Amino acid sequence: MFFKNSIENIKSRKIKMFVDMDGVIADYVVGSAKDYDKKRPLTSNIKQLEEISKMSNVGLYILSVSRMNEGVAQKNNWLDINAPFFKKENRVIISRELNQFKKSVTLKCDFVKSIEREEDCTIIIIDDDCQILKELQSQNDDIILYKDTVFID
Repeated sequence: MFFKNSIENIKSRKIKMFVDMDGVIADYVVGSAKDYDKKRPLTSNIKQLEEISKMSNVGLYILSVSRMNEGVAQKNNWLDINAPFFKKENRVIISRELNQFKKSVTLKCDFVKSIEREEDCTIIIIDDDCQILKELQSQNDDIILYKDTVFID
């Protein structure tokens, strides 16, 4: 549990942690985009995040992009079944269809820019997409980025 231990080391600060879904907690290889309910949950990652969600200084959020509007509801249903500890009000699932089909990297970067920065708060982003992580890093010097492999012990 390397990742959980590293989060415990920052327990003196408030943490807002944004977690991607596809490839991080849901296996995007299984099924198609239209049958999100069939995505295999990555249970080891989900269990670690559930433990982290119980930490009093951590606000746990989903930050995901859906190609079509209907995917937003499908992803929320998947979370209700497989990771219900992600509070509904902490789920940011952005529809590309509602945003002129902008690229996921652009939508996520725009969202991260809009996060209210608090002096005593650390923002952490976990994603499996190297392009998104590189772009976030180039635009934000005040956040901590992790690749999904951080969950592997």
